[in-house]
Amino acid sequence: MNSTIPCKVFLFTRPGCIYCDVLKMFLEAREIIFEERNIGLDDAARIALLETYHSSTTPTLVILTSTHAEVLEGFDPDRIDEILSAA
Repeated sequence: MNSTIPCKVFLFTRPGCIYCDVLKMFLEAREIIFEERNIGLDDAARIALLETYHSSTTPTLVILTSTHAEVLEGFDPDRIDEILSAA
């Protein structure tokens, strides 16, 4: 996926999460534009993660397309590539 494909990507992170840092580097290396939402610093982000996306772990990657939201918990590069290439 490149930054021209129409979807929105949110990355929910928390301070001290090594997998969050790895996932950020993964997305940046692929030039994927994403919005980081740090649940340790932003209560609204924490609430959205829990209530909207039904996740309680970081990293959680949310990929919003015109048809659905894909929620991925943890760091699974193969699955991320698969979803982003189909977006």
